[in-house]
Amino acid sequence: MTPLRASFYTLGCRLNQAETASISATFAAQGYTIVDFGEETDVCVINTCSVTEGAESKCRQAVRSVLRRSPHAYVTVTGCYAQVGVEALKRIEGLDLIVGTEDKMRVVDLIDRPEKQDEPRVVHSSKISREAFTIDIVGDYSGQTRANLKIQDGCNFACAFCIIPFTRGGARSRPVHDIVREARGLVAHGHREIVLTGVNIGTYHHDGDTLLEVVQALELVEGLDRIRISSIEPTTISDQLIDWMASSAKLCSYLHVPIQSGDDRVLRDMKRKYTSTEFAVFIERVAARIPDIGLGTDVMVGFPGEDDAAFTRTRSLLADLPLAYFHVFSYSERPHTYARRYTDHVPPQVVQKRSRELRELSERKKAAFYREFADRSLRVLFERREKSGYYTGFTDNYIKVGVSTQAQIDNALLPVRICGMDNGLALGTLIADGG
Repeated sequence: MTPLRASFYTLGCRLNQAETASISATFAAQGYTIVDFGEETDVCVINTCSVTEGAESKCRQAVRSVLRRSPHAYVTVTGCYAQVGVEALKRIEGLDLIVGTEDKMRVVDLIDRPEKQDEPRVVHSSKISREAFTIDIVGDYSGQTRANLKIQDGCNFACAFCIIPFTRGGARSRPVHDIVREARGLVAHGHREIVLTGVNIGTYHHDGDTLLEVVQALELVEGLDRIRISSIEPTTISDQLIDWMASSAKLCSYLHVPIQSGDDRVLRDMKRKYTSTEFAVFIERVAARIPDIGLGTDVMVGFPGEDDAAFTRTRSLLADLPLAYFHVFSYSERPHTYARRYTDHVPPQVVQKRSRELRELSERKKAAFYREFADRSLRVLFERREKSGYYTGFTDNYIKVGVSTQAQIDNALLPVRICGMDNGLALGTLIADGG
């Protein structure tokens, strides 16, 4: 009997990517053949995002795309949109199964026989567990150098614009021993870098262990060369973690710390937990403690009440701080959130103009950061050969580097001398082979 085929599509954050990798591994363990999204398939699982209205629209597009290629495919939607958008999802023709947050990790067990349904089956609970969790399987990151490792879920912060507390529930953490077990499995699969992921990973807490103890335990995993922290809230980063990063051989000199706005009034309306000055002092202190660190941020444009003066303050602060880049997002009104009460909306054309300004500033900041490393030797973990012909990978401080070589250097950690730039890519020459 020919094995059933399963494909997967992920929208949104690294945490969603980590969860899709785990879900994919459960299908493989049940005998499914995993195929790339877009190929003909018998089952397709779409792991959704609900952070913006655009993400929800992409989910609907993905369902239609699957059914065009595989009209008889059993289509499952899970993730954040499946938690808060059940009624909208039920109206999508061809959808067979909707699985909310509480049951997403057992999707494969919910599919008895992947046969098309007249209307979608819904497996959903409004209550989301706040207990510590384990993940019994090793995520499937076939063909990838870096692997995401989920250590935490949920959030208690309740920022005014954020729907995540409603889609994922309250903060909860994974035991250190279970994190280490999966890390060993990922290393056994060939992964040399692990990216720690969660909703609010700086709030990790389990039986007295914090994020620092997670990092320290992972550093003992033989064969693991790099540990990278994904997006982390500024108020959750301890001095002890920064000190450890400054001296660690494995913890990457990199932090992505969301600012959202550089205006104090907007920050208050967002219900963020810091002022612009506190954020600036923190970033300056980290940059001084770890001179070559790569620092990135998220900034939101068009939050209700963001006038010209507030935007100018944000732009000026971003320009002045030692940030290497920033991700720019447009405010998107979300159901259930406090910000829905605000009425002083920013016109779309103003949001577009401000977003363009900040993205251009980010590109200039990134280029300036890359130039600081001209003629220096950096170690690069190479990932793939791109269409440009360059082999590309990342330094520990998140500089994307390309080299020209005929050698196959996938997953090789090699010293490179930086010698130039090309379209946002740092160019380098290999100093030596091996690694």
